[in-house]
Amino acid sequence: MLIISMAVFGTLGLFVRNIPVSSGELALYRAVLAVFMLLAYFLATGQKIPFRAIKKEIPLLLISGVAMGFNWILLFQAYKYTTVSVATLSYYFAPVIVTVACPILFKERMTAKRWACFAMSTLGIVLITGVGDMSAGSNHLLGIAFGLGAACLYATVILLNKFIKKVEGIHRTFLQFLAAMLVLMPYVGATSGVTLSALDATGWICLLVVGLVHTGVTYCLYFSSLKELSGQEAAILSYIDPLMAVLVSVLILGEKLSLLQLLGGLLILGFTLLNEINTAPRKRKI
Repeated sequence: MLIISMAVFGTLGLFVRNIPVSSGELALYRAVLAVFMLLAYFLATGQKIPFRAIKKEIPLLLISGVAMGFNWILLFQAYKYTTVSVATLSYYFAPVIVTVACPILFKERMTAKRWACFAMSTLGIVLITGVGDMSAGSNHLLGIAFGLGAACLYATVILLNKFIKKVEGIHRTFLQFLAAMLVLMPYVGATSGVTLSALDATGWICLLVVGLVHTGVTYCLYFSSLKELSGQEAAILSYIDPLMAVLVSVLILGEKLSLLQLLGGLLILGFTLLNEINTAPRKRKI
């Protein structure tokens, strides 16, 4: 289940590219479709959210949901300005941000191994920017900036989740999706508005796939699989996502990835994975 969910997540950029709406509008539709998908899942399985037991943690859930919604917007913007592979690899800098933030927030010790992983992952980002490549252009750098912005918001979600102790994974995700939906509705109304009439058949199919499959179904698979796997197994298998994104970018979309950018991606993924081995399971991109 985890392999399937990670492989599906890795194809997100391919479908997003075929949905001609604004990033904010797409994030809203993703949240709405996922909320109704998970509601159907709860009804089918008879699950109930224990609101009384978790009421003290609801404010944190709402804040993390807001961060999740705007995280999606920035990631979708990154897809528009740079390649899917570069956007995804920039986004996967989030665990590095968490590594640096944890000593400040949770008094965790920053070991030599963690410092080394941080330094090499940062070098990876530098290589991905295509330093010295004058043909990269400002749009490419803007796409990386959006990807890193999305990584910061994703790291925020991960850090906030560390304070949430009483809410199960799937219930937590549902409430975060719900919060994202509620905050994105006025945001979209004040910016792009609803432009669903611009979608053709391909756009509608891709939108439904992103909302129902990439978000609803895949998150159910993801959280169900975590119960059966160790932390190391989950961490290692989660890297199927960016690897699949790179393959989709290069082989299907025909986007170029230079040797230096490939090396940068390997540094980011390799050293973030090294940092996570022998630690708790990594929190997933939402």
